[in-house]
Amino acid sequence: MSDNNPVEVADRVVVGIEYTLTVEGEVLDSSEEDGPLEYLQGFHNIIPGLEKELAGMKVGESKSVVVQPEDGYGEYDEDALMDVPRSEFPESIPLEEGVELHVTDEDGDELLTTIVEVGDETVILDANHPLAGKELNFEVKVISLREASEEEISHGHVHSGGHDH
Repeated sequence: MSDNNPVEVADRVVVGIEYTLTVEGEVLDSSEEDGPLEYLQGFHNIIPGLEKELAGMKVGESKSVVVQPEDGYGEYDEDALMDVPRSEFPESIPLEEGVELHVTDEDGDELLTTIVEVGDETVILDANHPLAGKELNFEVKVISLREASEEEISHGHVHSGGHDH
C-alpha cells in the first residue's frame, strides 16, 4: 500500500461516502442499512449533480447537497406515459397502481415502468424514473478515498472485495 493515497475527491478516485437521501421531506435512501457506498468518481456511477458537488471534498468532510431534476433523474416526461390495452397483460400480473413492471419498447429496449392508472379498457404505465422531476436532498460525508486499480478504471466501476451486489 503506497502512502500517496488521494487527499480529495477527484476523477479516477474510489470514494466511500455515508449518505442520506431525502425527497419531499421523506428519507428514501441511506447508507445506514448497507454501510457506506463506494463509487468511482468521474465515471457516472452516481447521479451527476451529486458527483459534481463531491469533487474536491476531503475525508471527514460533510455537506448538504440539493440536486435539481436535470442533474438527478431528469425532468418528468409526460411522453413516458403509455396507454396499454388490458388484454396485453398476462393474468399473472396484478393490475394495481404502484406495481412495477419490466416492459420492452418498440426498439427492443427494456424499461422499468410503474402502473399509475388501471382503467376498464387500458392500463397507464409510467416509464419515468420514480424520482424524475424531484429535487433530491443529500446529506453526505466522505469517509474514505483510495486510488482506483487499473481494472476498476478500465471497467468504469468499483470492484469490492468479495461482496456480491
